[in-house]
Amino acid sequence: MASDPQSPGAGEKLPGIRHVIAIGSGKGGVGKSTVSVNLAYALQQQGAKVGLLDADILGPSIPGMLGIPAGQPPPSTPDGQAVPPEAHGLKAISMGMLTGDDSPAVLRGPMVSKYLRMFIGAVAWGELDYLLIDLPPGTGDIQLTLAQSIPLSGAVIVTTPQDVSLKIARRGLRMFERVQVPILGVVENMSSFTCPHCGKETDIFRRGGGERMSRELGVPFLGAIPLSADVVECGDAGRPVMVAQPESGPGLAYRAIAAELTARVEGLPGAGLKPFVWNWDDGAGAPPWPAKPPAAGGAATTPVGLRRRDARTLSVWWADGVQHDIDVRDLRLACHCALCVEEMTGRPLLDPATVRADVAPRSLMSVGNYAVAVTWNDGHNSGLDTFSRLRELGERGAARTVEDV
Repeated sequence: MASDPQSPGAGEKLPGIRHVIAIGSGKGGVGKSTVSVNLAYALQQQGAKVGLLDADILGPSIPGMLGIPAGQPPPSTPDGQAVPPEAHGLKAISMGMLTGDDSPAVLRGPMVSKYLRMFIGAVAWGELDYLLIDLPPGTGDIQLTLAQSIPLSGAVIVTTPQDVSLKIARRGLRMFERVQVPILGVVENMSSFTCPHCGKETDIFRRGGGERMSRELGVPFLGAIPLSADVVECGDAGRPVMVAQPESGPGLAYRAIAAELTARVEGLPGAGLKPFVWNWDDGAGAPPWPAKPPAAGGAATTPVGLRRRDARTLSVWWADGVQHDIDVRDLRLACHCALCVEEMTGRPLLDPATVRADVAPRSLMSVGNYAVAVTWNDGHNSGLDTFSRLRELGERGAARTVEDV
């Protein structure tokens, strides 16, 4: 498979793909993959074109739920892109298609991230309204690679109602907030169980925890999905409940969640800058500078414009209407990489006297929704400068200017 995605067009997160949505939990065992599969079909039944990426490289489960044979690599296009197989009209890709059920993927972290990038950028997805990405448990390599590789439209957090699940789901939610991925909402899975014989409801895992967490954290609640043996049986048979029994209780719940999710996604404000790789000296690849101020009420750490005001100054225009000028040497001195700051204690390691006066960027590259990576003309690479850190530097510089006056 080829390895580099093309540059997305206007209004697209990836070439031909309007929205990329991560579905995570922070915890295993909450039915997140089942939610991802059935939510994909619910969106499809609303008329959307949908793809599903199984990002659980080490523990893929999507092929079995879709009835796609394991260990049968997909064909490739003449330019080396994988053609995702379709199940009931849904395009999907998974490590389970490359390895058999008895052939575990034994991979270190960098290789796991490499496979994820291949599944994102080297698959012939075609035109899609939504690409859903089913994440593995945790807040590690896969989640960070995803946040840094794609400007995500948002994330959906799946939890079960009991406290232990909710606590870990909160961590997963906070991780996405930290990298400035919008939280589209929380889904409470396995909310209650209705006996098929007597009709009595039993809250096996309690009920209402997901909705309560949504209120406490100020994020949308997308809905609750009942616990049902039909969901398990349909998934094991390779015909998810939204395909086999779309009018069942779980099917109707998924349909309502899909409608709510669509409204949330389509109603999102602009997510700021498009991806860029910017040469500082000649301006090639520079992001656009808005012709007019952004609408009021935007986020203070979402830039809508970056520009080279002069050789020594980076200007940032924020979504809340504030503009800042940042001296590029101040940005270099504020580097938080492991060479400049001791990771465990936060103790500064960089001696300002060793940074030359004419230090300047060579290039700046966007990283997901939340940072830029700067390469400097003194050979240093700062790693990541988050937008929140740029905002702090801008505020500090503005305060100094006022004091000087």
